[in-house]
Amino acid sequence: NLDVYIVHVDHAQSDDLETFYDSFLPTNTNLAAASTNRTTDHPRILYRYRHVISGFAAKLSEADVEAMRQMKGFVSARPERMMPLHTTHSPNFLGLNQNTGLWKNSNYGKGVIIGLVDIGVEPSHPSFADAGMPPPPAKWKGECKFRAGKGACNKKLIGARFLIDELSPLTDGHGTHTASTAAGNFVGGAGFFGNANGTAAGVAPLAHV
Repeated sequence: NLDVYIVHVDHAQSDDLETFYDSFLPTNTNLAAASTNRTTDHPRILYRYRHVISGFAAKLSEADVEAMRQMKGFVSARPERMMPLHTTHSPNFLGLNQNTGLWKNSNYGKGVIIGLVDIGVEPSHPSFADAGMPPPPAKWKGECKFRAGKGACNKKLIGARFLIDELSPLTDGHGTHTASTAAGNFVGGAGFFGNANGTAAGVAPLAHV
């Protein structure tokens, strides 16, 4: 039962980072590096950090992590987590205020349909909730082609198609970020580890996607 952990260590404990990183891994799976090649990787290490922080990402068990905690130079081990992208400050950066001025006078994009060509979208993302959204305009003739049980369109996310028919437009990545930046609905309590706290919203939060 191995999970991916981001392990942070104190690089001051060693001048040879590669050997130092390997020393934290279970000895029964260590690989001996070739005498002329110090780039041979430990089979569990997924990535070695050499800039900004010292550490590595590796597949570890809970017992492995507990053993690491007793070792000199260990700082922390955090399990890998998927962090959704939140856009909280883009409207303010553009000088848009929620209850006054141009943003309010534009009716927040109500009635507009924004189309994006990107890698796909994650329909369960809170930016695509349809609270406060009107129905799609009567002229809308698009389709929603998520696979059964894998997502659904609503009054905010009114259509999704993939350019290759047998593939699904369901994915959580760049398309989710750009679509929510353009037209994400208001999402309260957004932030990133206590930074940029506020209400997330796209530039046209009442537009359809």
